[in-house]
Amino acid sequence: MLKTLALFVLTALAEIVGCYLPYLWLRKAGSAWLLLPAAAALAAFAWLLTLHPTASGRVYAAYGGVYVSVAIFWLWWVDAVRPTRWDLLGAGLCLAGMAVIMFAPRGA
Repeated sequence: MLKTLALFVLTALAEIVGCYLPYLWLRKAGSAWLLLPAAAALAAFAWLLTLHPTASGRVYAAYGGVYVSVAIFWLWWVDAVRPTRWDLLGAGLCLAGMAVIMFAPRGA
């Protein structure tokens, strides 16, 4: 379970970095060179999604819950905006949904 969660977190970080760097370029007058690591991060994101051993639709659905939670952490850590209790509650609900989707017993 921890390996799956860690892989999801790494995947979410790759996607967020891949989207945040173009944001810095477009909105914060960053260098166009930011697009190179952004492209690499998005390629890593796509590759990391393939490493999960279950059906892709289930992985994508569960990944969404982890993505929301990592994005809330990003809000706090990078954007320096403290999440509200509602942000944290929403992230917790998303993680609970991810756990149900990924770790529920399934018939063979």
